[in-house]
Amino acid sequence: MPPEPSPVPRIVTPGLLRGWPLPDPGEDKNARGRVVLLAGSRRSPGAVLLAAEAALRAGSGKVTAATIDEVVPALAVAAPEVGVVPLDANAAGRIDPGAADTVVGDCGSADVLLAGPGFVDPDDAVALLEGVLPRLDLALVLDALGSAYLTAHPDGLHHLEGCAVLTVNPSELAQTAGVEDDDVAADPVAVAGEVAARSRVVVVCGGTEKHVVTPSGDAWTVEGGGPGLGASGSGDVQAGIVAGLLARGAEPAQAAAWGGYVHARCGERLAAAVGPLGYLARELPSQVPAIMTELS
Repeated sequence: MPPEPSPVPRIVTPGLLRGWPLPDPGEDKNARGRVVLLAGSRRSPGAVLLAAEAALRAGSGKVTAATIDEVVPALAVAAPEVGVVPLDANAAGRIDPGAADTVVGDCGSADVLLAGPGFVDPDDAVALLEGVLPRLDLALVLDALGSAYLTAHPDGLHHLEGCAVLTVNPSELAQTAGVEDDDVAADPVAVAGEVAARSRVVVVCGGTEKHVVTPSGDAWTVEGGGPGLGASGSGDVQAGIVAGLLARGAEPAQAAAWGGYVHARCGERLAAAVGPLGYLARELPSQVPAIMTELS
């Protein structure tokens, strides 16, 4: 059972998470759920690999990456555990909005869609997601520039009835909310709460300190993690962790709180080994299973 509601953010601790245990992962890959990852571009192909590995490390049974066709051969070799769906790219090397039918078709047997890692243009992201998200009825993690869809369509995920998580940094949250970065810095929980209530999503926002806020106003804070988590690709890993937890049956607030906490501890563990800066985002996923085992 989730912790009792509180009018102020609760600090996420190991004790809180142990009192909010994750569902039994099941005994095979089908029981642990399938994630479809809609991600990547010619400029950011690595985001696909980071998010996919993180989802698998968090316990998802299957991950399929839908990304631009020119990335698929390298991805299939780098991550043989990940299925691939090649998509047409536009002239700028981003996923063509015309690929929406292919994505929707592949989501038919999925439990979770993670959309946004590696997107580099908000207009292209909106055009693609307009052809995908209104046609789906499954759990969703909307990451990074994928948030532009909610800027354009604040009520565009209402049909998911709260089964959605938005993972953003403070600047992306400001864009989604239509406020200044300083407004987020002054009261990130309030701004996240406005977006959560308006769009009926659980919001995960932050860097060194993360905030998780639900549409009903429940809030948690994840402290620590360290400056090393500000490295490129770190957010892709966090989004993948959250998606993997959703796939194995966690409800959105639980996946967000657990995912944010596990991500922070991954950073701290690497910082203890190599220093507060200098470790790479691709080193984070390998830390996930041990941390989750300790929390269990």
